[in-house]
This record gives sequence, structure tokens and C-alpha cells, in this order.
Amino acid sequence: MERVLVVDDEENARIGLKKLLALDGYHVDTASNGYEALEYLYRHSVDLVITDINMPEMNGLVFLRELNRSYPSVNVIMVTAYGGVESYLEAMNLGAFEYLNKPVRFEELKAVMDRIFNRNLRQAN
Repeated sequence: MERVLVVDDEENARIGLKKLLALDGYHVDTASNGYEALEYLYRHSVDLVITDINMPEMNGLVFLRELNRSYPSVNVIMVTAYGGVESYLEAMNLGAFEYLNKPVRFEELKAVMDRIFNRNLRQAN
């Protein structure tokens, strides 16, 4: 079972995504900001991080930089309600697998997750 960490300061978005992904068979944990997520990752391994960009204290792009430094093999999907070309380019240059705009369509998210997990499966063989 793949482990997913959802990082979003919006509680409804975090909980809603956790419920949808859990129904789809994923083990899902959540964090409300980048600091909490890094603390979680220090103790647990995950296969995928889905993180918002606009968060207080540590935004998603700073979090992605820290994540790459400490956990470079973790796949990341960035999500934002305030998408722009600059943040898209920065996220992709920092190694995000994909960048999705909110509200995230679950079918689109699932398709991206399937690509990630199928790629990981191929690389493991």
C-alpha cells in the first residue's frame, strides 16, 4: 500500500483529500504546514507528497527545497489555487513531478499518481 502525505494549511482540503485517497486504497497522513511535514518525514517514509504552495510559515516551494535536500527520492505533486508561470517553473525546476491547480479534479490527480507509481514500479524491476 502506497503511503501519501498531504500537506495543506486548509483543513477542509486536507481532510477531504485524505478521505478520497483512503477510499482508493492509499495510506494517507496529513500535515498542516511544511515544518509539520518535515517533522513527520523525519519519523516516517512516504511514497508521495501532495503539497499546497501557498501556506503560512513555510510555503510549498521552500518546503520542496527542504524536501529535496533531505529526502530527494520522494515524489511531489504541487497544488495551488494561485498558479502562475513563475511558481510553475520554479516547482518543476525544483523537481516536482506535477503541478495542479485547485480545485483539484480527483480523476486528474489519480492519473498523475498512477503515472508516479507505475514509473516507480518499473524502476524497481
